[in-house]
Amino acid sequence: MESIGGKIRILVFASGDATGGGSGFQELVEFSRTNPPILDAQIVGVVSNHQNGGVRKKADALQIPFEYWPGPYDAKGYRSFVGKYKADFVMCSGWLKFVRGLDPARTVNIHPGPLPRFGGPGMYGHHAHEAIIAAFQRGEITQSAVTMHFVDEAAYDHGPIIFQMPVLIRPDDDAETLAKRVNEKERAWQSHILNLVVHGLIYLSQGQVFYKNMPGQRFFY
Repeated sequence: MESIGGKIRILVFASGDATGGGSGFQELVEFSRTNPPILDAQIVGVVSNHQNGGVRKKADALQIPFEYWPGPYDAKGYRSFVGKYKADFVMCSGWLKFVRGLDPARTVNIHPGPLPRFGGPGMYGHHAHEAIIAAFQRGEITQSAVTMHFVDEAAYDHGPIIFQMPVLIRPDDDAETLAKRVNEKERAWQSHILNLVVHGLIYLSQGQVFYKNMPGQRFFY
């Protein structure tokens, strides 16, 4: 798919926090500017629920339009931002608010853990990693994962899974060391998989994910 008048347009939603965050958003922009681009699309703006936090600082440094959104986080609000930026796709990269009113086939989320087990309200950042480490210590699991999925409105972190990359948990891991390795994998894969989505090589149809012209490729482990 090619957006009318130029590159495919992506609007990013990224919460970050009051002092930092936004590294996933930053790398989406940077990977859209490599030569050749890993993400062959244009990041047209970023929306955050923190007015002057880490996302704002990174947006200013990267010269990407920034929007502060204090809510309410309703369908009308989401659609207004998509319309304002004429976005072809939405990428939720560390966005902690419930998404409503958007086309699931054009809305992607990345999550720092295996879905569906380690998703849902409150299961983000260190909370997710702590829950995963606790399950590992109980002998229930051996690995974490980076997961990307199309976003529907059934629940938090819900929708057809596009891609899941396992991250083995080491015996001496804690939530902090696991988070570091998972975040490295997130940043490495996010732009590549999103690029396949926006160019129609991975797509959603009637609730199912399809992979076009990629025989032998595995995107779900």
